[in-house]
Amino acid sequence: MPQHARRGMAALGVVLCGTAVACAPPGGDGPRSRADEPPVTSTRAAPAQQTRPFTLVATGDVLPHDSVIRQAGADAGPPADGSYDFRPMLAGVRPVISSADLAICHMETVYGAHGDYSGYPAFKSPPQIAKGLAATGYDSCSTASNHSLDDGAAGIRRTLDALDTAGVRHTGSARSAAEATTPAWLKSAGAKVAQLAYTYGTNGYPLPEGQPWAVSLLDQDRIIADARAARRAGADVVVLSLHWGTEWQTEPDATQLSLAKALTASRTAGRPDIDLIIGTHAHVPQPYEKVNGTWVVYGMGDQIAGPMTNYSGSFDARGNQGSIGRFTFTPPRSPGGRWEVTRAEFIPQWMDTAEGRVVNLPDALARGVDRDDYEEAQTSIRAAVLSRNAEADGLTMGR
Repeated sequence: MPQHARRGMAALGVVLCGTAVACAPPGGDGPRSRADEPPVTSTRAAPAQQTRPFTLVATGDVLPHDSVIRQAGADAGPPADGSYDFRPMLAGVRPVISSADLAICHMETVYGAHGDYSGYPAFKSPPQIAKGLAATGYDSCSTASNHSLDDGAAGIRRTLDALDTAGVRHTGSARSAAEATTPAWLKSAGAKVAQLAYTYGTNGYPLPEGQPWAVSLLDQDRIIADARAARRAGADVVVLSLHWGTEWQTEPDATQLSLAKALTASRTAGRPDIDLIIGTHAHVPQPYEKVNGTWVVYGMGDQIAGPMTNYSGSFDARGNQGSIGRFTFTPPRSPGGRWEVTRAEFIPQWMDTAEGRVVNLPDALARGVDRDDYEEAQTSIRAAVLSRNAEADGLTMGR
């Protein structure tokens, strides 16, 4: 559940995207700005009177293809009345998500209405997925992606309305100019956390007329300005969600590498403006790397997706692989200092499309599940995540 319901807290696409390639080349939309806004605290019942370390987990693309929608319909059970239940699909990772102090997802698609749901090429997902994300333990989702305008402004509105109803905060798309100026504000362990989100483009769809703020578009100068505005508004930790990179490529591309370097180098009064970068979009696990002292996850991979076919037209098992990033932030040594990541972990996860379930691979294997495909997926994810020598900077595999 969202923050108040976490365990241990008080108060208690030719087939990628169903059967086709999911995403198109970057568009040419321009950026928008954010203004300073007072922090909005979350409902998690962590002690507000003192600071302590807190854990933050983040996961990859939630991309409901047609097969995923059918599975959620079947999981809702009889009668077949158009109901959908995404909780069973995510139950395997719920212990990890719900036990963290803060949890961030990436909602790649927009929601449809009245049974008008579809996968590729224009995604319209059942809004019940918001309840599934909340029940799994997510507190906030990035909503800026190349599919943010698949159903225009109406799709954005339905999506954010459903997330609001479920109690999940969001950032990256907006229903109003005022909303567009506000990050997703979270609070844990006495720290105010601001999440910002941006996408490289919107598959060529123009921003809605009169709504240049509807989707946050990636621009280096704007991101830095927004991060600094969040600091001025009270953010102790700034988390950046970026929808970027090259699909089906494990190695980060030149844009990812240069932008990560520039963003992590940005400082105000000697303090980094950004504390963590979480990447999505490539549909395969990409490396973690510490850049200028800041952790960057170039690509989380997919969390929820149907059977994936790459650009060569071949089924590609990597398209159902991903990782959960788990970062422990420790209070600054002196007032006004940085909240440091003192522990960084990754947990391999896999969407078992035959069963319609997301699997925590290390946990399943530790419990004695004897499946070669689990072993193969974990080995593949581990190799990708560690391919830029993150292990030397202390990244470990968790469960």
